[in-house]
Amino acid sequence: MVTPMLSKHYYAIINWNKNKYAILILVMKLRYLKEKVSIEFEIQKSRFIGLIFPLSSQEDKDQHLRDLHSEYPKATHYCSASLFGDHQEQQTADDDGEPSRTAGVPILDVLKHYDVTNILCVVIRYYGGTKLGAGGLVRAYSKAASDVMKEARFYHQTLVQTYTITFFYHHLNDIDHYLTDRAVITKKDFSDVVSYQLYLISETTSIQEIFHLLIAYQLQEPKLLFIDE
Repeated sequence: MVTPMLSKHYYAIINWNKNKYAILILVMKLRYLKEKVSIEFEIQKSRFIGLIFPLSSQEDKDQHLRDLHSEYPKATHYCSASLFGDHQEQQTADDDGEPSRTAGVPILDVLKHYDVTNILCVVIRYYGGTKLGAGGLVRAYSKAASDVMKEARFYHQTLVQTYTITFFYHHLNDIDHYLTDRAVITKKDFSDVVSYQLYLISETTSIQEIFHLLIAYQLQEPKLLFIDE
């Protein structure tokens, strides 16, 4: 259940009666662009214009590209990259006529570095008559994306954190009482043990408190594995 796009997660395992039951904690914080930003510079007479846009849908991306073709009708290339979705799962990179992987992918790499989502970056080029070569193009498009991102303002949004806890039946009443006004239980599973899926609604309660409560009931030392990506 590890999600590669998560910036940080950790997994706690409690050993009970030679079986492993777990609390799984998922934390994801991505940044979102506040407004459109643009920058411009020139390299060997080629004019580069970098722009970024916040996206509320994939259709926004196509509309922004159409608008830019109208606003800059004589440009040579409109190279772009985008990230969209709660886990950056929708990604695009377009070289728009430049040599393969010299424009779209470098722009996308810059976006990924900033831990952002729902964003479109377009770098418009007016060819100045001097070829930059593959390496020069990568540097130019990376610079355009990096420069415009440095001028951007972002806001953070933390996704709802969903947790799974598993415990024995004889702790059911205690756990239910403790979770009242602290969490919303979205799923219950009653098999040989009890499993709850839940999210917290009390700002004064952390999943670590629930974790340590279960440890206190079991009187066993947990094994913690922290993973940073």
